[in-house]
Amino acid sequence: MEHLTLLLAIVIVTALVFDFTNGFHDTANAMATTISTGALKPKTAVAMSAVLNLAGAFLSVEVARTISGGLINENGIRTEVIFAALVGAILWNLLTWLVGLPSSSSHALFGGLIGATLMSVGTSGVNGGVVITKVLIPALAAPVVAGLAALLATRLTYRIGRRTDDKATAKGYRAGQIASAGLVSLAHGTNDAQKTMGVITLALVTGGVLAPGSNPPLWVIVSAGTAIALGTYLGGWRIIRTMGTGLTELRPQQGFAAQTSAATVILASSHLGFSLSTTQSCSGAVMGAGLGRKGGVVRWSTATRMFIAWGLTLPAAGLVAACAEFLTGQGSWGVAVVAALLLACSGAIWLASRRRPVDHTNVTDADEAGFPGGEPAGVLAGGITAGATQDLSTTIPSPPGSSGEPARTATV
Repeated sequence: MEHLTLLLAIVIVTALVFDFTNGFHDTANAMATTISTGALKPKTAVAMSAVLNLAGAFLSVEVARTISGGLINENGIRTEVIFAALVGAILWNLLTWLVGLPSSSSHALFGGLIGATLMSVGTSGVNGGVVITKVLIPALAAPVVAGLAALLATRLTYRIGRRTDDKATAKGYRAGQIASAGLVSLAHGTNDAQKTMGVITLALVTGGVLAPGSNPPLWVIVSAGTAIALGTYLGGWRIIRTMGTGLTELRPQQGFAAQTSAATVILASSHLGFSLSTTQSCSGAVMGAGLGRKGGVVRWSTATRMFIAWGLTLPAAGLVAACAEFLTGQGSWGVAVVAALLLACSGAIWLASRRRPVDHTNVTDADEAGFPGGEPAGVLAGGITAGATQDLSTTIPSPPGSSGEPARTATV
């Protein structure tokens, strides 16, 4: 620690700020369905998730090694490059949080690192094979695998319990959902907290404090775990609203299936060192669980917005990071300008969020349009299984003594 320069210290603090935004951005991954089904109260849910995120940070360093020694070449990379990468990732996280879209914090970080490195040293600084095998392929596979697993698990759950009363089994499923949500939180800490550990370790290597290929020091593990836990406790209520009730409507059985499927995929990838997006895994599992129930619905307009955000994350964060790296490459004044722009943009996004605040008191409420996801009441943007639609019209007879006025129809 005594060898840290001012620039290196700024980069470490910025990395922990990114980890904090990662925490509140991804709280929905573990707790959105648990909150929406009523298994846990909102504040209790995020507190539990925060503790387990912290614990998960100590379980493995495989993902951290992928970032610090695999994604980009350590040789020739300046500390300013990592600072620029973090700026791109933070701004994308905040922007997608503002609009309530569960985009990938992981891919924002990867895009930032790739964009800043390309601006700094060109294509030679990026390990294309690692990007393809450990970033792009898992990005495509994770939501599909988690979604299919959740769909099958939901159908199996309903088949096993088809002769039981839903109200009698709901309590048990809620308990299982709490346990599976805790597992997702643990997996999130194992996967996402390590990304920041890897970035800080990479910064320490570029600054000459650590030798190339080193594991994250204990103080890096503790600080990264603490930052993501604090961000998780703050609660990303806007994204919780979208994933919990804006994407589909879940019952306890579906919530249990979605959380268990997502946790399995995330933990398996962490063990293998695949730095996948926990957001995409959990979102895919939620959609799979929504389709797994007979009559289930996915609001595809909301899902389409998510898919677009997923596709834009890598290039958008990379573009911002490349611009930031261009400025930081001009010298100390460029670093100061980038830092000032980061603070100004972050402040502007926060002020914009105050116009329509979302917190634990209204996270499950419908908005002015009628749905938390912003779709008009009564409009479902997904297919409904045949036979699931019910006639919600009630005929109200004319009051006695009326002059033969026809009956009125009220839509409920």
